[in-house]
Amino acid sequence: MKKINLTILLLLALYVSAIAQSTSKFVKKDGQQFTLNGKPYYYIGTNYWYGSLLGSTGEGGNRERLLKELDLMKKNGITNLRVLVGAEGPNNQPYRVTPGLQMSPGVYNDTLLAGLDFLMAEMGKRNMQAVLYLNNSWEWSGGYGQYLNWNGYGEIPYALANNNDWAGFMKYVGQFHSCEPCKEQFADYVRHILNRTNRFTNKKYTEDPAIMAWQIANEPRAFSTENIPAYEQWIRNTAALIKSIDKNHLVSTGSEGSHGTEGSLPDYKRIHSDPNIDYLTMHIWPKNWGWLDANNIGGTIDTAIAQTEGYMNRHIAVARDLNKPIVMEEFGLPRDNHTYSLSDKTTNRDKYYSYIFDRVLQSAKTGGPLAGSNFWAFGGTARPNSTREFWQNGDDLMGDPPQEEQGLNSVFDTDTTIPLVAKYAKAIQKATKKKK
Repeated sequence: MKKINLTILLLLALYVSAIAQSTSKFVKKDGQQFTLNGKPYYYIGTNYWYGSLLGSTGEGGNRERLLKELDLMKKNGITNLRVLVGAEGPNNQPYRVTPGLQMSPGVYNDTLLAGLDFLMAEMGKRNMQAVLYLNNSWEWSGGYGQYLNWNGYGEIPYALANNNDWAGFMKYVGQFHSCEPCKEQFADYVRHILNRTNRFTNKKYTEDPAIMAWQIANEPRAFSTENIPAYEQWIRNTAALIKSIDKNHLVSTGSEGSHGTEGSLPDYKRIHSDPNIDYLTMHIWPKNWGWLDANNIGGTIDTAIAQTEGYMNRHIAVARDLNKPIVMEEFGLPRDNHTYSLSDKTTNRDKYYSYIFDRVLQSAKTGGPLAGSNFWAFGGTARPNSTREFWQNGDDLMGDPPQEEQGLNSVFDTDTTIPLVAKYAKAIQKATKKKK
């Protein structure tokens, strides 16, 4: 009897060990740290929103370029990519990503879904992780505005087409949180994507370790103080929906931080205290937020860094209080003379990046909550069209979405920023090895 019991216990132990080994391949949250394969996981990554478009065989697809760039990123220590799952809406809209993935509610472009499958399969081969975001509060991929348009709220008032009327645009998209059919259509989209099986690997998305996290949206906002309760409920409902389908992956919001809750840090903290939200995010845009003078970048870079330090400190303190990791997942800076030419140097950008990368490195050394950074954005081997500033069909896809000047914030393969990234990525990897 004792022999039988011992045999059963041994088999049970082997089974538990096998389960533990299989689940350890996923990025996990352990207090204020991420872990991967049982070790601390800190990283320098990038935004590669157009990765699934490159992975398709249709319009905009370029698998040869995709494979080359994945190898380039891997070589330079960039192993965490923040990627848009896909755009919503028709392909005839201004300042918008085309082609779209969800052409109308529940109608999908299968070629682009195959592109996402291909991207995830290739990232898996390279031991890279993706943060996949599912919606967008801004116009460049449809997002909030497209759901509203589908449900009878009228034409989307694109700010760039209306004398930069961003207030009008934000008032329009702020209606999303009170639009019940909009939110239900989005929930159906979440279910469709999360329940997908990759055609190249035959892995369910919910079982793919190449996915680090699902993200509710790119910079989700309430767009008014009055909307915060409805916005908060939508975040909570969506996080719960994702967790009900997928037990293996992390969930994040994609928030800018207090800038995304009408300046309220307490609201940001309360929303991110939800147990279904595994980690916090923050974004910083020094030029857009008035911390950097576009006409005097060199003379105002130190001010921008000082403002960045304060913003990061406040949000890292919130993460520490909530005992959750936090990622600096969007930040960008123009080239030295604010041109879009690769001949324009990136001295000030590199200085700004170095500040942020060093903070991640110090956090890795001390086991702090600042777990990673994703710079905006990877331009790779793309090149801006010298005949125009804004993207049109047929132009190279790059880090700058169609509503921004092409080359504004993109980091290209020949920029001095790439070896800077490689240096810090190597240092962070070394620091985490010592923290085993």
